[in-house]
Amino acid sequence: MDFNLSLRRAIKTGKVVLGQNSVEKVIAENKAELVIVAKNAPAKVRAIINAADNLPLYEFNGSSRQLGKECGRDHMISVLAIVDAGESDILSLKRA
Repeated sequence: MDFNLSLRRAIKTGKVVLGQNSVEKVIAENKAELVIVAKNAPAKVRAIINAADNLPLYEFNGSSRQLGKECGRDHMISVLAIVDAGESDILSLKRA
């Protein structure tokens, strides 16, 4: 699986939530299928994710700047949640 291609496909065809506050909300509503966090995400973000039970987590092997770029944005994204993968196979990371 090509992570970058799968992420872009999920963003285009599914529902992906970007940013700490939005991700925190979908986690609280138990809507997140998978959470992706940048290696340099702030401790506060990691604490929110770690507090959730049985939440599949994937650590992106890059910075929040790189994760933002992979999402097609020109700003930093430290965390995102996949709510609906659409036509992407990104949820296969849950089993990795």
